[in-house]
Amino acid sequence: MSAGTSGRVLTTAEVARLARLARLELTQTELEQMTGQLDVILEAVASVSAAVDDSVPPTSHALDLTNVFRDDVVGPSLPVEAVLAMAPAVEDGRFRVPRILEEAV
Repeated sequence: MSAGTSGRVLTTAEVARLARLARLELTQTELEQMTGQLDVILEAVASVSAAVDDSVPPTSHALDLTNVFRDDVVGPSLPVEAVLAMAPAVEDGRFRVPRILEEAV
């Protein structure tokens, strides 16, 4: 996108092109309003990009966390017969559920 003469990052023509690509119909007033709003967003992103400091390592989280989940431990489970006995419908040793998608039988 090109820098405009009024301090704008986007031109109205560029926003109109983006609107066409997004299949949006915008009036001239809406285009001008969107251009201003998108400029504010792009300027905010640019200011964050300008604040990059190579001495600060990139992070994926604000806090230094490690895996806080418990370890997976294999334990006893219910017998298959007991689980299937609680099911409303069983077929061939499995739960029978209503068809969700139209699929061939």
